[in-house]
Amino acid sequence: MAVSTSVRSADRAARSRAGGGARSWARELPAILNRPLTSYYLLAGSTVLLTTLGLTMVLSSSMVDSYTETGSAFSLFQKQVLAAAFGLPLLVLASHLPVSAFRLIGYPAMLVSVALLVLTAFRGDAYGSGAVRWLEIGSMTIQASEPAKLAFGVWGASVLARKEELKQLTDWRQLLIPLLPGCGALVVLVLIGTDLGTSFVLLAIFLSLLWVVGAPARLLAAMIAMVVSLASIMIAVEPFRLARVTSFLDPQNDPTDSGFQLLHGLYALGTGGVVGVGIGGSHEKWGDLPHPESDFIFAIIGEELGLIGSLVVVGLFGVLGYAGLRVAARVSDPFARLAAAAITAWITIQAMVNIGTVIGVMPVTGIPLPLVSAGGSALIPTMVALGILLALAKSEPDARTALAARGPSRAQRALSWLGLDLAALGAGAKRPAAAGQATNRSRPTQVQARRNRRR
Repeated sequence: MAVSTSVRSADRAARSRAGGGARSWARELPAILNRPLTSYYLLAGSTVLLTTLGLTMVLSSSMVDSYTETGSAFSLFQKQVLAAAFGLPLLVLASHLPVSAFRLIGYPAMLVSVALLVLTAFRGDAYGSGAVRWLEIGSMTIQASEPAKLAFGVWGASVLARKEELKQLTDWRQLLIPLLPGCGALVVLVLIGTDLGTSFVLLAIFLSLLWVVGAPARLLAAMIAMVVSLASIMIAVEPFRLARVTSFLDPQNDPTDSGFQLLHGLYALGTGGVVGVGIGGSHEKWGDLPHPESDFIFAIIGEELGLIGSLVVVGLFGVLGYAGLRVAARVSDPFARLAAAAITAWITIQAMVNIGTVIGVMPVTGIPLPLVSAGGSALIPTMVALGILLALAKSEPDARTALAARGPSRAQRALSWLGLDLAALGAGAKRPAAAGQATNRSRPTQVQARRNRRR
C-alpha cells in the first residue's frame, strides 16, 4: 500500500514538472520571438532545411527518368547540386551586402530580365509541353522568367521607396507609374511563352507591393479585378488551359489526358499514408507521374515521407513566411520593408500554388516548389532572394548590435581575407557624417578655449 502511494506521488510530481516545463516554455516563447535575431535564424534555418530536403527529394524522384534518358541515375541530381553550390556563395554574399546595394541593382536587374525575356520570346526553345520558356546561352539552358521575379520585386520596392521618401504617394497615379507598366511588360513577355503560372506570381508580387505601401482600398480592388480578368481571358483563349481548369474540377472526366497528372499526384499522396513508403520507395516516379522531380515533387514527398513529411514541408514554408513578414514589419527603411514583403510574397505564394496544384485544390500551373523542385534557373534566384532577406533581417532594431557582439562570422572572415570588407562598405557612407558631427561637437570647446585666453 505504501509502495503504491509513493508511485502515485512520484507520477503526480513528474506530471507537475512536465506541465510546469510546458507552461514555462509557453511563457518564454514571446520573449524568444521578440529577440533581435529571431527573424535571421528562422530564415537561415528554414532555408537550409528546405534546400537539403530538396536535394534529397530531387535525387529520389529523378533517378528513374535520369537513368532512362542518360544512363546515369544521378545526372539530374548532379545538375541540382551544382546549382546549389553556385547559389550558396551568392546567398552568403547577398546576406552580407548593405541594404543600399540592393537599391542600386534594382534597375540593372530589371533591364537584364526584360532583355532575357525578349530573347526567349524570339529565340527560346520549347520542351515537354511546348511552352517557349527556355533560353540556351552557350552550354547553359536558363528559364529567364525565374530571375525576373527577383528583379521585379527589388526594382518595384526601390521605385516605391523612392516615391515614399519624396512624399509622392498621395496621388494614385504615382503608385502605378512606372510600377504597373513594368509589371505589364514582364507579364506580356512571359505570356508569349504561354507561362501563366509565372505571370500569376509576378502579379502577386505587384499586388503585395501595393498592399504594403498603403494603396487605397478602391485602387487595390481595381487591380485585383484586373488580375482576375486577365487570368480569365488567358484561360479562355488557350484550349489547353481551359482543359486544365475542367480537369481540376473533375479529373476523372479525362483520366488519360488532361486529368492524368493530377490523378497520379493524388494517387501518390494517398499511397504515402501517414509515414510514407520511405525515401526511394515511390511507385509513381516509375513512369506514371509526369515531372515528379519538378512541378509535382510534393506528390513524391507525400508518397515517400507521408503526411508527416508533407506537413513538415508546409510548416517550413510557414516559418519562412512568418520570418519574412516579421522583417517587413520591424524594419524602418521603406525599401527594406517593401523588398522583404515582395520576396516573402513571391516565395510563399508560389509554394502555396504548387502545393495547392498537387493536392487538387488549384488548376495545374507548372510552377516549381521553391528550393525543393529541380531546376537551377529557379533555385539560384530563390537563394539570392533569401540572402537579401537575411541582409534585411540584420537591419531590424538591435540586430546588427547583437551580431557585432558575437564577433565576425566565418563568412565575414572569409570575405575579409578576400579583401571584401562589406561591413565597412555599408558603414562607409555614415563615416563622413559621423566625422562632421564630431567636428561640430568640438567647435564649442575650441571657442571656449579662445575666450579663456582673451580673458
